[in-house]
Amino acid sequence: MNILHHGAVTGVTGSCHQLIINEQSSVLIDCGLFQGHDERADLAIEFDITTVAALIVTHCHIDHVGRIPYLLAAGFTGPIFTTIASASLLPLVIEDALKVGVTRNPKIINACLNLLKKYIVAVNFKQKFKLPCLGEHTAYGRFQRAGHILGSAYVEIDIKKHKQTHRIVFSGDLGAPYTPLLPAPKAPYKADTLVIESTYGNKNHEGRKQRTKTLKNVITRAVADNGVVLIPAFSIGRTQELLYELEQIIHTAAKASPWHNLHVILDSPMAANFTTQYKKFQHLWDAEAKRKTAKGRHPLNFNNLTTVDSHQEHLSIINYLSSHHIPAIVIAASGMCSGGRIVNYLERFLANKTTDILFVGYQGAGTLGRDIQKYGPRNGYVFINNHRITINAKVHTISGYSAHADQSGLIKFVTGMRKKPHHIKIVHGEDNAKAALAEKCKQVLDPGVKIEIGE
Repeated sequence: MNILHHGAVTGVTGSCHQLIINEQSSVLIDCGLFQGHDERADLAIEFDITTVAALIVTHCHIDHVGRIPYLLAAGFTGPIFTTIASASLLPLVIEDALKVGVTRNPKIINACLNLLKKYIVAVNFKQKFKLPCLGEHTAYGRFQRAGHILGSAYVEIDIKKHKQTHRIVFSGDLGAPYTPLLPAPKAPYKADTLVIESTYGNKNHEGRKQRTKTLKNVITRAVADNGVVLIPAFSIGRTQELLYELEQIIHTAAKASPWHNLHVILDSPMAANFTTQYKKFQHLWDAEAKRKTAKGRHPLNFNNLTTVDSHQEHLSIINYLSSHHIPAIVIAASGMCSGGRIVNYLERFLANKTTDILFVGYQGAGTLGRDIQKYGPRNGYVFINNHRITINAKVHTISGYSAHADQSGLIKFVTGMRKKPHHIKIVHGEDNAKAALAEKCKQVLDPGVKIEIGE
């Protein structure tokens, strides 16, 4: 058995790991797009897929699934195993990725989507599924809830030869505890080898009370000075968590409060589609969210919420907010400001002192979002559409809304196993995050555990 890493080793994007079962068979875990500093002009699959018998998709974020069309173009014809909710989301994500990065030709898009749907195999959580495997080995997979986004999973893979079994756990992206909507991940019973993400391997998030307080303070400031709060949010996961929190804040505000007239604008057709999927799969929500809906609350579809669909509506909203000077919260993609409708809002409002930019997720190196985080506090500038724009807006970061587990959550995942891994490979993080997590693992685990940083 061997594991090759074709992405998410020098950074946090492009997740793609190849589990070599034997000389005849291997499986891929995720096949994601490179973003930020990792971005590539040529996205063609550069590694040999001759032995690749199956693809396992842990979840539907673009940095885990964005290269699937290129995998299909390279000749992959195996099953694509994923959870039932992810199977529902995946065609939506791939369709959007094709339109943004490849082509808007409907014939090409439909041909790719039809091929994708042909190979998807939807599997329940905890259901054992057999992986295609030649030779003397047999291999089985099982999805467990990762709590990262709707449908997200970590995967346990058991490789058997004769009477010997080796279990490899691929974490995918693990969710943070105490986040809205989805339950936190539980550690597996055992792993012999663990491949674990390290996005926040060197940091711990704010608690939920503190991040809610910060969110409320930012919005209070916007209401007071009639400013706009811009929140770049990933379409799947972060957007739905924010809507949930905003509904709670507005619901508990005093009836006379100006908050009851506050505009919450969701300007992302993709995010709106995914919000519909979140409502469709309410049985996967956590107990707190289910209690709210039982009381007649609608945490993802409340009165103050306006959803913007067409591009013309999008431009009209920008002009309306710019000319009327009313307080509003705008949630728009993309989450790292690397494209999408949020860029037009930033171009118009970033120079305004009454504007607040609120980052609630990881900003990859080389992205516009990271540059605003870096230069905003010193009133620096960024270039948007070749225009130099001074950052007069106030810049906030609430790490607690990250959909990723922090260092303590990652360590809890490792130490929570009844039978600890003998071998840990750390991936999906910047160098300092991977190194910090490796050091922390060494502190809490037996010295005999082999801990290495994926290459």
